[in-house]
Amino acid sequence: MANNKRELFLKRRLRVRNKIKAMSNGKLRLSVHRSSKNISVQLIDDVKGVTIAAASSLEKDLGVVGKNNVEAATKVGAAIAERAKKAGVEECFFDRGGFLFHGKIKALADAAREGGLKF
Repeated sequence: MANNKRELFLKRRLRVRNKIKAMSNGKLRLSVHRSSKNISVQLIDDVKGVTIAAASSLEKDLGVVGKNNVEAATKVGAAIAERAKKAGVEECFFDRGGFLFHGKIKALADAAREGGLKF
């Protein structure tokens, strides 16, 4: 039963997604992806299958291009909260994927909450 990191990540991601789908009742999903060099987030409407808003550390106007640290995650979280407000979204579910709610993911979530998103 030797699981490698990738298998554990995929199991965690499935577990989180299935819990969100069971509770969603049509609410939007704030999905986070973190790579070794960047962090990105999308506000997704699963019923219609469309992305309402998105933010990423690859955007030049955020000033953190190519960085993947807590500061970049905070700026991305604030940006998605602002864009969600423009789109008229106040509530959503936080989908951390298979990533642990710690460090960069937590900083992004905290910044989005401070920006006005509720989850």
